[in-house]
Amino acid sequence: MRAAHTVEQVRAAEAALMARLPEGALMQRAAHGLAVAVAELLGGVYGKRVLLLVGSGDNGGDALYAGALLARRGALVEAKVLGSASHEAGLAALVGQGGRVVDEPGTPDVVVDGIVGIGGRPGLRPEAAAVVESLRGVPVVAVDVPSGVGVDDGRIDGAHVAADLTVTFGTHKICHLVDPAAAAAGVVTLVDIGLDLPEPPVTALQAADVAALLPVPGGSAQKYTRGVVGVRAGSARYPGAAVLATSGASCGLAGMVRYQGSAGEAVAARHPGIVLAEGRVQAWVVGPGGGDDVADLLAASLADEVPVLVDASALPHAKPGHPRQVLTPHAGELASLLGVSREQVEAAQLEHVRRAAAHFGCTVLLKGRHTLVSAPDGRVRVTTSGVPWLAVAGAGDVLSGLIGALLAAGLPPYDAASVGSWLHGAAATLAGHGGPVTPEGVADAIGAVVTGLRE
Repeated sequence: MRAAHTVEQVRAAEAALMARLPEGALMQRAAHGLAVAVAELLGGVYGKRVLLLVGSGDNGGDALYAGALLARRGALVEAKVLGSASHEAGLAALVGQGGRVVDEPGTPDVVVDGIVGIGGRPGLRPEAAAVVESLRGVPVVAVDVPSGVGVDDGRIDGAHVAADLTVTFGTHKICHLVDPAAAAAGVVTLVDIGLDLPEPPVTALQAADVAALLPVPGGSAQKYTRGVVGVRAGSARYPGAAVLATSGASCGLAGMVRYQGSAGEAVAARHPGIVLAEGRVQAWVVGPGGGDDVADLLAASLADEVPVLVDASALPHAKPGHPRQVLTPHAGELASLLGVSREQVEAAQLEHVRRAAAHFGCTVLLKGRHTLVSAPDGRVRVTTSGVPWLAVAGAGDVLSGLIGALLAAGLPPYDAASVGSWLHGAAATLAGHGGPVTPEGVADAIGAVVTGLRE
C-alpha cells in the first residue's frame, strides 16, 4: 500500500531518526537518492548541465549536496540561490566539487527544484516564480515536493513548480496523491531513508492490496451465498445506463444480478443471465440514468437495510444517517450536495470529500483523475490506476455496478468503493492498451484484471 503522511508526522519521524544518527547523515541519504534519480533521468551525467534552484531550507541543502555528487561525476552544475540565504555546508560542498553559484544561469539539461520544502505554503514568491517561468520547457526534478503546492491538502494557490519527476524521502506526502497538486508532481520516486512512521491518513491501494481484499468464493459457494446485487437504473430516456450498470454488476464478483426498471429488454439482450424479477438482494445500485421515480427507488432500497450504491440522479435524494450508503459523485455533483461551487471542490478535493463523508456519515467516492474514497472518520484512499481515456460517458455507470457487486459479495463500503475504483481503472488500462476505451470494453475487461490479480 502506498502511504502518504502529513508534514507533522514526517517531521516527528525525522526528528526521532536524526537523534540517533550523526549530524547531517539524513540529508546525505536524501541527497544520494536525489543524485541517482537525476542521473537516471539524464541517462548519464558527464558533460550534462544541471541547474539547482536553491531556497533557504533543507530542500536547498538536499539539492546542493546532490549537485556536489553530480559535479564529482562530471556534470556542469550551477546553483541559483533564491532567498536571503542558502545551506552553507551544502554550498561549500558544491563549490568544492567545481560547481558554481550564478545570478544568470545558462540553458540547463535539467532543473532541480529545491526552492521550498514540506514547510512551505502554497504559491511562490515573485522572484522564484519568474525564474521558474523563464525555464519552462526544461525537465524539472522536484526535491521532496514541487515548490508552491499545498503539501497536506493537495491544493494549488498561485505560482508553483510543475515537475516531470519528484524525488521524495521516507514516505509519500499527501500532495503526491491528491489533485490538483498531484498533477504537478509528475512521476514520483520514493527514497527510503529509514523513517519510522505512524498510520497514514491517506493511502493508495496497490495490486497486492486489491488481491488481498477481493472476495473469493469457497468450495461450497453457490449463487446466493456469493451475494445478489440488485440494480435500479435506467429510464425511457437513458436505457443504456441500465445496460452499463448491469454490465459492471455482471463482472462475476457477485453470484447473481437482479434488475428492476424499464430497460429490462435491453438488459436481457446484453446479459441473458440477469434475473428480471423481484427478490432478496444483498446490495442495491440506484441512480444511473434514473427517471422521475428515483427518489422512491432510493427510499425503498434504503428500507431493505442492505448496502446501497447511490449514483447520478439518486444523489440529490441521499440523506445523512445511512452508513451503508456509498455515494459516487463527480465534482459537480459533490458541489451540489455540499452547496458550494464546482471550482471550490476541484481546488480542494480532499477537504470536500472528507466533509461530505462526515456530513452523510457514509463512504463517499469523488470521481476524478485521482479518485478519492473517504470514510466518515476521515481516512482516504486514492485511486491512481486509471487512464485519461476513462473519462468517457457511461464509465461511471459501469463503476456503480462493479462496486455494487463487491458490496453484495460482502466487502464493507470503504473497501468496496476503493477496490472497485482500482479495478475500474485497471480494466480501462487493459481494455485500451494505452488508447481509447469504451464503457462496454471496460466492463468486459474486469474479469481479466481479477484473474491477473489472482495469478
